[in-house]
Amino acid sequence: MTSASTAQSPSAEPAKMVEVTGEPSPNQEPTAPSAGGGGGGGGASAVLRRRFATVDAQVDRFSWLATAVVVAIAAILRFVGLSSPKGKIFDETYYAKDGYGLISRGVEWNYKDNVPSYVVHPPLGKWLIGLGEWAFGYQDAESKVSVPGHLMTTAPEFGWRFSAAVIGTLSVLLLVRIGRRMFRSTVLGCAAGLLLALDGFHLVLSRAALLDIFLLFFVLAAFGALVLDRDARRRRWARALDDGLDPSQPGRAGRPPTGWRTWPWWRLAAGVLIGCACAVKWSALYFVPVFALLVLLWEVGVRRSAGVRRPWRDALLDELPWLVLAGVLMLATYVATWSGWLLTDDGYYRLASAYPSAPLSDRPVIGPLINLFEYHRAAYGFHAQLDDAHKYQSWPWQWLLLGRPVAFHWSGDGACGAPTCASEILLLGTPLLWWSFLPALVALAWLGLARRDWRAGAILLTVAAGLLPWFWFALDGRTMFSFYAAPALPFLVLAVVYVLGALIAPAGGDVGEVAPLVPGDPSYERRLVGSIAAGAYVLLVGLCFAYFYPIFVGKVIPYSDWLSRMWLDGRWI
Repeated sequence: MTSASTAQSPSAEPAKMVEVTGEPSPNQEPTAPSAGGGGGGGGASAVLRRRFATVDAQVDRFSWLATAVVVAIAAILRFVGLSSPKGKIFDETYYAKDGYGLISRGVEWNYKDNVPSYVVHPPLGKWLIGLGEWAFGYQDAESKVSVPGHLMTTAPEFGWRFSAAVIGTLSVLLLVRIGRRMFRSTVLGCAAGLLLALDGFHLVLSRAALLDIFLLFFVLAAFGALVLDRDARRRRWARALDDGLDPSQPGRAGRPPTGWRTWPWWRLAAGVLIGCACAVKWSALYFVPVFALLVLLWEVGVRRSAGVRRPWRDALLDELPWLVLAGVLMLATYVATWSGWLLTDDGYYRLASAYPSAPLSDRPVIGPLINLFEYHRAAYGFHAQLDDAHKYQSWPWQWLLLGRPVAFHWSGDGACGAPTCASEILLLGTPLLWWSFLPALVALAWLGLARRDWRAGAILLTVAAGLLPWFWFALDGRTMFSFYAAPALPFLVLAVVYVLGALIAPAGGDVGEVAPLVPGDPSYERRLVGSIAAGAYVLLVGLCFAYFYPIFVGKVIPYSDWLSRMWLDGRWI
């Protein structure tokens, strides 16, 4: 996330001017904007400046240094020992092979039987896995494939897990910068990134060649682009009001100047990014209506703050075309990720002549698109009928409670200095962090309503997009796993950090606002206790992570030590 001057700097006064809802905060006097933006002399009033304030665009070395430290911690945890355990774990047996097929033939390919593979997920995540295999080499004894890397040849496990580790580390970077931009606080941004870096669920997904870490990354990146779009649009309105714009005027006369420089480029980028997310897994589609709703709510809020007479009507007229264009870019991006399938003849369902019983077509141009549609229909049918029992399946209401984690790897082999040993990779969230999510969501809802805070609403809506659709599928008995919650994870962490920020904020101040602890201040004792509690919480999450670390990375430990970490007994075994 592009960001700059730290909110901790005493001179960073604009960072304290946080618009929350487009309305005066409870401790401010309502001020009706006058013509010309409420400035009387052709400038924005102090209240409007406060509502439209965003993070400075000036680079802040301290915030980036702090970010680098958090990202370095995440990278070390994700890359050290990445090639262990040996062999393909859990669904790597599918995605590592599919990744190699894509980089070698442009489509997923079954080298054992020398036929195209039938797959039910889009290709982008597997393309990224294959990129690591291209760089560092690939081996598969079953398919009798062994190729060296183009950059260097390492253990094959490192190759197919490399991209997941990179993307997992980058997602920590994104969350730090998104958190800092939303909360106007380097401390809270880094806290969000550190909590994500120290989460076992995120760590395990970052060290395995599965698709869900890529889905998480692109959804989070799309959200970050929309936050940047929100800030850019507010700066656009602030500049126009400073230049004497009268928002009460009808038509273009009451709107900021237009031109390609003022286009919502970040919103269009979000369309591309959510297209990438859909090209990893279709479940990214659940975020599309939520993201569109957030854009409209933010655009209505800025117009209402500026004094536009009909903010809803104007927002719909001005922004719907841009949302449609973002949707077109999303679709174009998605189709582009299928280019290997479209531009070759090897893919499953690609040629009608190879599948005479399927309703396919070999007509020029339109034929491949018809066949791609039919392929999608078949894949959707697979997902709609997926109800086979599985040892590690779970229900959505169990996920935040860690009711049934997924074992990616288990072995009783290896030396550990004890009569019996155990090595496991368990997709388990750091318990103290995950068991904080539900209380944090309740507190977030209460604080958000009390403060009319756009950040609370944005976090709650994105969490809902990541979790609630699965409750509907649960009614049909669909087979589901806890890693389906992956794209909601960064927003759950933001919920926790929001509550931590409320604990340390000054009385009447904004979450993330920094003010010195001064004895005698009315909120001194509350803020002191809150600061100690917030710091202790992050420390305890770190200690909890360290305790469970051996079963996040498959370290060989005595069986008794492994068993002592199975806190929920049979639910975790």
